[in-house]
Amino acid sequence: MSQLRPAILLLLLLTLVTGVVYPLLTTGLAQWLFPSQSSGSLLEEDGVARGSALIGQNFTQPGYFWGRPSATGDKPYNPLSSGGSNLAASNPALDKAVADRVAALRAANPQAPAAVPVELVTASASGLDPDIPPQAALWQAQRVAASRKVPVAQVEALIEKMTHRPLMPFLGTPTVNVLQLNMALNELQ
Repeated sequence: MSQLRPAILLLLLLTLVTGVVYPLLTTGLAQWLFPSQSSGSLLEEDGVARGSALIGQNFTQPGYFWGRPSATGDKPYNPLSSGGSNLAASNPALDKAVADRVAALRAANPQAPAAVPVELVTASASGLDPDIPPQAALWQAQRVAASRKVPVAQVEALIEKMTHRPLMPFLGTPTVNVLQLNMALNELQ
């Protein structure tokens, strides 16, 4: 009993510290120091959460920019089943999927250049990537402008405005968050 009592007290103390105090402290500090990030980097439009800046969405209407394909299984951009398709580059199923995506993009964007940006036909490793390169957004600009009946130059200027550039060019590539870009498009109307 002399050994059991200190062991039980230590178990209760460590459970309290690591199971209650530490999580409450880190959550409180995160909410205080980084309120947006700790709440999921949610993007709001008219006071309504439209999505997270960290998870892509499945836009398919012609008046919106489309992101990278998602390989998350049952439904696109499902964060519960994040992951790539796991198909090798030599797999015929991947070749067919890419060919089908290229054909669909060319049909939806007949006025765009023939070379479809690779980011629009291949999924990212997580299947949740919310960003595309500016070139992939510019490739879709004519379709979006025609659908929304706005000048292409205005859509291209919006893409330029919404492009996130790394602090130094060797630290990464410029990207455009598709959800933020589409929300900015909604504000144009």
